[in-house]
Amino acid sequence: MKPTSFYDTSPKNKFSIIIPFRNETYTLPKLLASLSSLNYPKELYEVILVDDASEEKFQVPNSKLHITVINTNRKSNSPKKDAIETAIKIATHDWIITTDADCIVKPNWLKILDNYIQQTHKKMVVAGVRYSNKKGFLHAFQNLDFLSLQGATIGSFGINEPFMCNGANFAYKKVFFRELNGFEGNNLIASGDDVFLLQKAIQKEKTAIGFCMHSESIIHTESVSSWKKLFFQRVRWASKSTEYYSLFGKTTAITVFLTNLCWILALFISLTKYATIEDFLLFTSIKFIVDYILLLQTSFYFKSKLRWTLMSLFFYPFFSSVVAFYALFGNYTWKGRKFKK
Repeated sequence: MKPTSFYDTSPKNKFSIIIPFRNETYTLPKLLASLSSLNYPKELYEVILVDDASEEKFQVPNSKLHITVINTNRKSNSPKKDAIETAIKIATHDWIITTDADCIVKPNWLKILDNYIQQTHKKMVVAGVRYSNKKGFLHAFQNLDFLSLQGATIGSFGINEPFMCNGANFAYKKVFFRELNGFEGNNLIASGDDVFLLQKAIQKEKTAIGFCMHSESIIHTESVSSWKKLFFQRVRWASKSTEYYSLFGKTTAITVFLTNLCWILALFISLTKYATIEDFLLFTSIKFIVDYILLLQTSFYFKSKLRWTLMSLFFYPFFSSVVAFYALFGNYTWKGRKFKK
């Protein structure tokens, strides 16, 4: 996929930035500080904070931004979808952008998105998300896993078969959201405010969707701090895949799962008389080389270093397989609340 070109144009589009949050008193000020530093006219964007039953009330700091704080109107099994829909009802601008409370935006974020919209006339825009650099195997593993997801996202747009995106950097016209009937039809699933809306848009008007591949449009977010949090986060993400509308998306998810499962089986079979260790090493080498090439290409775009790569590539098949099986039958915890699949 070719990087997005930038042409010097005057800012035109107006954005309502929607940020659902729950117990984010530590991270929100950092995000708001980055939003206040945007290289974009203040009158062309507003910030809507949606409090999803936080245990501690967030005090908005003094800011030049137009910030509105509201409470979520809960009506479904999906707190985040309810939060976004609550905010859209009061949003005053034509474009909706969703992001997360633990994110940081670059100064030219809105300028690049506006420029891309003016060039392409898209109604829905997906852009990149990357993890901030942190030391240790836990964070390195998350980074590699996340890079693989971002690489798959960019690649799917490159072959005109998009099937996923990340709600931390997701924009769409308000009128287009209403044409799609919002989250109607999938609000029984706790997560998926991004993927299911994207797939509804693909069914209605595939050419209206684009990926803004520009380094200044990338948002930074934080990796989680424990293996338990990571496990349940990935379970939450994986639980959406069985509900994909996209045949290509379902096929991709199944292929990844079966490839990792086959690697585990090959490992155990190689310890028996039915296969040799040489066969296993050949399979492993092919898989790891393919994975590494894809990760390396994605890391160049996101300017992200690959650390603990070999150990992560060995560990990933076990981790992803357990996540996939658990996501089919288990419950998960998200921001202090339990959800069923």
